[in-house]
Amino acid sequence: QVQLVDSGGGLVQAGGSLRLSCAASGRTFTAYRMGWFRQAPGKEREFVAVISRYGSSTHYADSVKGRFTISRDNAKNTAYLQMNSLKPEDTAVYYCAASPPGYSGTYYTDFGPWGQGTQVTVSS
Repeated sequence: QVQLVDSGGGLVQAGGSLRLSCAASGRTFTAYRMGWFRQAPGKEREFVAVISRYGSSTHYADSVKGRFTISRDNAKNTAYLQMNSLKPEDTAVYYCAASPPGYSGTYYTDFGPWGQGTQVTVSS
């Protein structure tokens, strides 16, 4: 199965931007939808965004719609999450994840394997 390494997190002021990357290795990258989730302290892991296998379709959580953009470069086996207009409530560990063939939802059980997570902290 595919292995994922996510990166790009950091500390940013409210209103700033970050771009997260998710590098995949192993099995064919295009076999998987790619998604991003986040988990804040004391909260459940929540869906952020998902992109179809060839990038023709995307879907976002209402909380990030219009501010975040998910994309993928299949030639580089990499998915991205561009985050603009960041808010303190966006502070969380962000995880990329691959959704295998046959799974079509946005619940965390529709995804696996997972990256190791990257911390995003937005200061007010």
